[in-house]
Amino acid sequence: MNAGSSLPPSPVWEDLVTAALLGTDRRTPPGTAPGRSAPSALLDAAAAQTVRRRAGLRPGPAVPRPRPAPEDPRPPLPPAAARRLALLLADRPGTAQGGRRGTAPDLVELLPQWLAAVNGRGFAAPPESLPALLDAARARTDLRPAALRFAGPRALWLARLNPDWRFALRASPGGGLALPGPEETRRVEQLWQEGLFAERVSLLAAIRARDPDAARELLEATWPTERAEDRLMFLDSLRTGLGPRDEPFLEQALADRSRNVRATAAELLSALPQSALAARMAVRAGACVAVDHTLDTPTLLVEAPHECDAAMERDGVSPHPPSGRGERSWWLGQLVEAAPLTGWSARLGGRTPEQIVAMPVADDWLGELHAAWCRAAVRQRDADWSRALLGPPSAPGAGGPGAVSLAERAKLLGTLTARERAEWVAGFIAAHGLSEAFQLLGVCSLPWAAPLGTAVVDALNIARDAGSYPWSFSGVMGLAERCLDPSEAARLDALLAVPDEPEDASPGAGGYWAEAFQRLCRTLRLRAAMTAELENRDCGPGGA
Repeated sequence: MNAGSSLPPSPVWEDLVTAALLGTDRRTPPGTAPGRSAPSALLDAAAAQTVRRRAGLRPGPAVPRPRPAPEDPRPPLPPAAARRLALLLADRPGTAQGGRRGTAPDLVELLPQWLAAVNGRGFAAPPESLPALLDAARARTDLRPAALRFAGPRALWLARLNPDWRFALRASPGGGLALPGPEETRRVEQLWQEGLFAERVSLLAAIRARDPDAARELLEATWPTERAEDRLMFLDSLRTGLGPRDEPFLEQALADRSRNVRATAAELLSALPQSALAARMAVRAGACVAVDHTLDTPTLLVEAPHECDAAMERDGVSPHPPSGRGERSWWLGQLVEAAPLTGWSARLGGRTPEQIVAMPVADDWLGELHAAWCRAAVRQRDADWSRALLGPPSAPGAGGPGAVSLAERAKLLGTLTARERAEWVAGFIAAHGLSEAFQLLGVCSLPWAAPLGTAVVDALNIARDAGSYPWSFSGVMGLAERCLDPSEAARLDALLAVPDEPEDASPGAGGYWAEAFQRLCRTLRLRAAMTAELENRDCGPGGA
């Protein structure tokens, strides 16, 4: 298109858009003859107008250059580990055809474990890995805490420049801003009085971690003016460092106008065995349970409350049961759950927790009573009662009478030491197999202790030799890939071949079992290599 004075005036952009939307058959562009050439003329006019529009733009005002990213004082990641990180971040979850995963390790599932290991060693993330690391954390919320800790202050600097990564600011204390130190009393007071809700929650949590009394006093100063939903979140922060000094404030919160706040305050007080609320609950619960010595075998008699009075409600007892639950059993469970476990021995004839749990309970109250004791043991972190309620792992029903479900057993195990957990679950597997153990395996410390790892591998081998349906063990196999000690890899070499299938085995089961064990073995060796790389040994990613 030649420039010159003979050209028609340039059509305005809106006219061209209208002609394009209506079509040149119905609307001829300005300065264009109708006919078959109209569409081409429209495109030429739009191109020319686009150039004019761009050429006529005025430059915007200059903006300040971003401040340089902050320094990360942590030591750099060893080169081999940095290369491994790049491989882990480059891997993306895929859909395996036919449900088969092949023999290659699942790098997506190993990334959380790698992040936990690198954070434990205090390395800084390579700057070039930060965009991919933030993208991974954006896609997987389970990665965010570990990924952001590893990414460090530079990730927050990047998050302020890219809206896709704003989650990092929301997930960081104070929105990524440095919280005031303990000596900065004026800044602390200003942020508490004027900060956003998320900033105030982060500030309260940070102060609570280093000085529980100071955090509580800060909260007390503004408690009457806080919104109910905010009071609930602030009160929840007192779980950290909970102690007897918090009792007066929590007693005051029992009279709060919000039911949820009252319930949380009561729960926190019941976790303090020496609190006045715990003593009140002990009296109420003790009045409901007694020993009947008139029978041949001493038996526990239960008389559940006949009403939920105002004092019980104030102490956190909910008067209205869920659908399908009787009122009296609902009230009984709440009383027993909140009563200190240490008081039951004196009330029940000096018996130990094991002896109390072993006593028969009259009138079908056993399940309700023992379930409440389970919840109390978890809340009060009482290992003695947890052991009694769990019972021996080989017991019929795979637990003590109070362990009413696998979820309850898993919670009870959480109160024991890592070694005890591993040994109990190993005994459970030896007695009952793997089919019921999946939920219990999830509460055991990583990597699994030797007795537990041996029990899992032996049980998988037994299932394999029996020709069992292999896909039913895929969940346990996935856990084993992440949780078995890498030293177990040597024991797996004998299981890598395709076994002879029994006549009643599932068709093709042998091939699937061999494939699963090969993947497990390769994954364990890869995890060993990853650990060596973090320890700065001369081991590259290709060596796994």
